[in-house]
Amino acid sequence: MKKLLVFFVCALLTTGLYAAITGSGHDFTALGWSGGEICLPCHTPHNAKVAPDDLVPLWNHDVTAAVFTVYSSPTGTLDAVGLGQPAGVSKACLSCHDGTVALDAYGANVPVPNMIGGVYDLGTDLSNDHPISFTYDTALSVADGELFDPAADPSGLGGTIGNDLLFAGQLECASCHDVHNTAAVASLLVKSNAASALCLTCHDK
Repeated sequence: MKKLLVFFVCALLTTGLYAAITGSGHDFTALGWSGGEICLPCHTPHNAKVAPDDLVPLWNHDVTAAVFTVYSSPTGTLDAVGLGQPAGVSKACLSCHDGTVALDAYGANVPVPNMIGGVYDLGTDLSNDHPISFTYDTALSVADGELFDPAADPSGLGGTIGNDLLFAGQLECASCHDVHNTAAVASLLVKSNAASALCLTCHDK
């Protein structure tokens, strides 16, 4: 398994993924603290850290220990059950975007710290952000009545919503955001949101 993960990281360096990251919001080479490395602040081929829920290959960044205020519906009608603390790949994202972990807190680095800022700092209050780390399945789509069925309905990316956008059946930050910028869409989205196309992938409006 570890050989497969090493292959995955090496593949990032030899395919279009590397080129897609170059110049994107996740290219830190111009900031002076990444040592000219693009992949290393997040991934490493050796001595990786324990990844959030082991969903992130060869993770190299410090993982947030923050306790988050999560989304709750102002109408009290949220159909998603088990909405708890961010997990999986979302916890990896928040290990920079929560504003409590330094951008340069990776590998054996002692961070300066260089903290994320502006609109990219989500903080630990996620109550006004789209809910994450919840199960999005057929049962939820039926209970809600205005969600497409992730097991059957297309994502617009070649497969179903479940296959292309969910992580172990969960909706996470990376369900909407393409951290490697492979789609080359503004705001590192997995696909364009022109005319709300990304939102309407899941929301039946």
